Amino acid sequence: MEEVLYNIEIHRNEGNYMGKIYSDIDGVKEFENNRIDRLLRDIIVDMQFALDDEFSTRMTSTDPIEFADEIK
Repeated sequence: MEEVLYNIEIHRNEGNYMGKIYSDIDGVKEFENNRIDRLLRDIIVDMQFALDDEFSTRMTSTDPIEFADEIK
């Protein structure tokens, strides 16, 4: 099954780059930088933090006893 995690828009205005990311995890966030490589870095780092938090929350909220039969 395919799931969309993020939609990303990047625009250039007067020498600056503006990025918007849309997700169910964090909602809408905006980033701005005068260099495209730094803008992309900021967006990627933010997504990594959000996904790390989301997946760690999912893992810790799962009761390990559910998988006891699978471990044996």
